[in-house]
Amino acid sequence: MGVHRCRQRAGPAQGAAGVRGSASYAEELQVGNWLLRAGCWLGAGGWSSVAGGRLHGISNQQPATTRITVRLKLKIWRQAGPGTAGRLVDYAADRVSPDMSFLEMLDVVNEGLVKQGQDAIAFDSDCREGICGMCSLVVNGIPHGPDRGTTVCQLHMRRFRDGDTIVIEPWRARAFPVVKDLVVDRSALDRIITAGGYVSVNCGGAPDGNAIPIAKEVSETAMDSAACIGCGACVAACKNASAHLFMSAKISHLSLLPQGQIERYRRVVAMIEQADAEGFGSCSNEGECEAVCPKEIPISNIARMTREYFRALWVGGG
Repeated sequence: MGVHRCRQRAGPAQGAAGVRGSASYAEELQVGNWLLRAGCWLGAGGWSSVAGGRLHGISNQQPATTRITVRLKLKIWRQAGPGTAGRLVDYAADRVSPDMSFLEMLDVVNEGLVKQGQDAIAFDSDCREGICGMCSLVVNGIPHGPDRGTTVCQLHMRRFRDGDTIVIEPWRARAFPVVKDLVVDRSALDRIITAGGYVSVNCGGAPDGNAIPIAKEVSETAMDSAACIGCGACVAACKNASAHLFMSAKISHLSLLPQGQIERYRRVVAMIEQADAEGFGSCSNEGECEAVCPKEIPISNIARMTREYFRALWVGGG
């Protein structure tokens, strides 16, 4: 009849027709009152395999729905506040859809914790579109997770397999103190920008966009640097907790454009001095920052910043 027996599988109690659901497998296909999983179906006689694309007693015209979920083991950093000790706490994430984003998965975990009367896991997020730079998680030792050129809010659970263990930690840097759980204080980056990451303009109406001619190659290079969203992943990835990629992106962006020439030398000196005061380390050319940057800012910007810095010292820009 197109059906033959297959090896018994561990799962729910067998022998009852119309049994749905299981706690053992991630992929399910429900056809009427039958449950298919991994090429087998569960009926009154137990698990049987499908041959020839048909099931005995079931029409191919019956509607079918597919439900794919994964079960994950999470180790999440929990810390009540800046002055308290933290630790990794084990959690289970059940029925996680591969179409969920990583932060949506954490939302589901938090819903379960709240229902149990426990404190929800604190983490940063805002746009969840890879634009704002708010999300800041280290996933299995990699800032923003395993996908290159992607923020953790754009990381999807299809990247993980059923039964995987995921370790989730905050950014690790002296300049990024932990506020709570996975939330860190990144205001040090704001203070670096305040020190010199801007241009001075006269008040009044906005000038015409074509008033200052800029070569296409220059404008594109400046735009590539301006893509930095200031998330701080470069700092978290660097063994020295250096903010050089972040600073160099802003310094390159402004030093390449005519509008940034007025504060050009004062800017680079002020920003580097502020970074030193905040406790960021120096660059040792490991390249880890470029590897984890969600906007793939190249480390060639760091070389440009170094040249700008020595030129500023030479002309007395500090």
